Amino acid sequence: MLQASEKPWLIHYPPEIPAEITLGEATLVSLFQKAAKEFQENPAIHFLGKTLSFKELAAQTDQLSCYFYEIGVRKGDRVAIMLPNCPQTVIAFNAVLKLGAVVVLINPLYTERELSHQLQDSGARFLITLDLLYSKAFKMKALTKIEHLIITSIKDYLPFPKNLLYPYLQKKTQKTVQHIKEDSDTHKWSTILKTKIASSVKEEVYSDDLALLQYTGGTTGFPKGVMLTHQNLVANTKMCTTWLYKCERGNERILGVLPFFHVYGLTTVLVLSILEGYEMVLLPKFEIKEVLKTIDKRKPTLFPGAPTIYVGLLNNTSLPKYDLSSIKACISGSSPLPAYVQEKFEDLTGGKLVEGYGLTESSPVTHANFLWGKRKQGSVGVPWPNTDAKIVSLETGEALPCGEIGEIAVKGPQVMKGYWHQEEETKQVLKDGWLFTGDLGYFDEDGYFYIVDRKKDMIIASGYNIYPREVEEVLYGYSKVKEAVVMGIPDLYRGETVKAFVVLKDGVSCSEKELDEHVRLSLASYKVPKVYEFRKELPKTAVGKILRRVLIEEERKE
Repeated sequence: MLQASEKPWLIHYPPEIPAEITLGEATLVSLFQKAAKEFQENPAIHFLGKTLSFKELAAQTDQLSCYFYEIGVRKGDRVAIMLPNCPQTVIAFNAVLKLGAVVVLINPLYTERELSHQLQDSGARFLITLDLLYSKAFKMKALTKIEHLIITSIKDYLPFPKNLLYPYLQKKTQKTVQHIKEDSDTHKWSTILKTKIASSVKEEVYSDDLALLQYTGGTTGFPKGVMLTHQNLVANTKMCTTWLYKCERGNERILGVLPFFHVYGLTTVLVLSILEGYEMVLLPKFEIKEVLKTIDKRKPTLFPGAPTIYVGLLNNTSLPKYDLSSIKACISGSSPLPAYVQEKFEDLTGGKLVEGYGLTESSPVTHANFLWGKRKQGSVGVPWPNTDAKIVSLETGEALPCGEIGEIAVKGPQVMKGYWHQEEETKQVLKDGWLFTGDLGYFDEDGYFYIVDRKKDMIIASGYNIYPREVEEVLYGYSKVKEAVVMGIPDLYRGETVKAFVVLKDGVSCSEKELDEHVRLSLASYKVPKVYEFRKELPKTAVGKILRRVLIEEERKE
C-alpha cells in the first residue's frame, strides 16, 4: 500500500469520508439476508407500477434458489442471466449467489454469435431469459453446455391490468413469443414460484468465493470473463456508501436505468440498494420520456448514469413538463462528462452530478469527484477509500511524479481476481496486486486524476465498450471486403461512435447499406459502425500492419 504522503488526495476528503473502511468477511448473500430482515416491509423494487417489499423479494429468492438446487445448480456452477432491468434479474442474481454459484450477466441485445461465445467460455449450464428471446436461447442448447432454460416474461411482474394488456402490446409492436413447452429442461418462472419446495437450501459462501463473471474485452478484442468475488463487489459498494454520506439508510430511491448486465449498474444500483435498504425503481430500457415520467412520479433521489443519458434528458423538448427536483446525487461514469451537462443538470435538479472513473476489472469504480466537497472540472476525481492509485511510466514501469503522463495503475479490495481461464492476459494487467488499466493520465498537486487517452483502442459509445477487432473480424467476413479497420470518432450524443475504413476487393462494388446489413447479422446494434469510409488503400507499416493511429490522427485534424 502507498504511504499517506503518497496520497495527496486524502487531505481533501470531507470529514465524513474515512480513508480506510472496515470490510470484514461479509458476502453478497449475508448482506441480502441482513437487508431482508432489517427492511422487511420496506419497498425493495418498483417496476412499471408494481412494488415488491424486501420480505417478498426474500421469499421469492428463497423459492428460486431451492428450485435451482433441485434441477442441479451447485456451488461453483455458472448460471447465465440474460434479462433487462426487471425484478427477475434481482431475484435470480441473489438466488444463484445463495447456492454459492456464479452469475454470468449477458446483454439481451447480443446476437447468437456473441451469446454463443460467452456461454461456451463460461461453461454455463443454466440460462435465465425472457420469452421474447426463447428462440435464440433454445439454439444455445445445441451450441453450448446449456442444459436448462428458465423462461420468464415482463408481464410476470406487471400489475393488473397491465399484465392482461401486455400480450396485445406485444402484437402491436410486432413482437411475437414462440410457444414454450415446459419439460424437464425448460422451466417457466411463473410455474417455479407456484411449485411446492420441500425445504430451504443453505450453502456456505465465503467472501473470497467467485460471485460474478463479467465479460469485457481488452487489447486482443476477444471478450474475457472478469472474475469478481463477493469481497470485490461488497468492497466497492461500501466505498460507494461512504461517497454518498448524506444519504439515509433505508430511505432512498435509486433510478435503475443503467443495465445490470454492466457492472456499473449492478454495483451502483442493485448491490447498493440491498446493502443500504434502498428502493430500486427499475426501467427495462432507456426511453427518455419514460425516464422523465418516472422521475416526476416516483421521485428517485439517486440517479447513477452515463453522460449519454443525461444529455438525452436535457435535450428533450418535453423536459419543462417534468419535476426532477427529487434528485440528490448522481455519479456519471463510462465516458467523459461535459461541463455544460453537469452545470445544466445541477441547475435543473438542485442535486449534484459528478464524474467518476473505473473499469470492469475493478468492480468497477476506483475514482470519483466529491459530491459534497472539492471537485475539479475535467478530472475524474480522487481514489476511493482503501484504494491506491499511481501513474506509471510506459518505458520504465516506474511511478511518475505529479503532472507527468503515464499509465494509470490502481490497487484495492475491489480489484478482480483475474480473467477466467486467461492466465497470460491476467499477468499482463495484474502485477504485484496493481491493476494496470491501459488508460493514460496524470494527477495534479491535489491528487486529482485526469484521463488523457487510452492505451487500448477500445471505443466507448453511450457507455458501451466496443472492441475494434471484433467489429473488424465481422467486416473481414464479408466476401467483398479486402481490408478493414475500425476506430472511435467523437459524437456529441454517444461520446464516441464507430467508424469503419474499408478497402474493397478488386473489381467489386458495395454500398454502405449492403455492408451495414451484413454487420448487423453478427453484432449488437451499438457495435455497428455509424460511419463507413471506402478507401483504395490503408496506411501500413513496412511489414503490412495497418496503422490505426495514422487514421486517428487524420480524423483529429479534420
